[in-house]
Amino acid sequence: MHYTISDYILDISQNAIEAGSNDTELSIYQTPSSLSVTVADTGCGMDPSVVRRAEDPFFTDGTKHPGRRVGLGIPFLTQLLAQTGGEWRVDSRPGLGTTVWFRFNLDHVDTPPLGDLVMTLVQLYTFEGCYELIVRRHKVDPGGNQCSYMLRRSELADALGDLESVASIGLLRDFIASQEASESFC
Repeated sequence: MHYTISDYILDISQNAIEAGSNDTELSIYQTPSSLSVTVADTGCGMDPSVVRRAEDPFFTDGTKHPGRRVGLGIPFLTQLLAQTGGEWRVDSRPGLGTTVWFRFNLDHVDTPPLGDLVMTLVQLYTFEGCYELIVRRHKVDPGGNQCSYMLRRSELADALGDLESVASIGLLRDFIASQEASESFC
């Protein structure tokens, strides 16, 4: 079971990258009472029968992880959303990609905390492979002030030289943390 919302964000986003997506966009929109996440990818996509089966914890296509007989990411997510007044939907087309959208009700007592979003984004940006990942983060504070930032994997790699060395990963973590802590970010 996942312990934070960031765990779900990581799981669904990593699925997109592992599905062969060359371009993935992660959007996180937060208000005082809700947090919505959209993961849109250009991966292999799924036909309608596979989309329906994605909620079954005992189903996996076996291609991303040969030998694995369960796929728990979406079943855990949908179960938690159902228990806490959230919602979700998926749109997928074979050969074109998949978009997964989910919304957590932050006012529900059983909704987990956001967790360490900075390290979640570091993990996504440093996941091996050749892919573009764009993160759009938008937040509305209780006073209605809005703020946002956008990060692109290719630009971060250009600025840091790589996304594999310990030094680069440390700088990446510090930079993302500065975006989250910025006065211009609520």
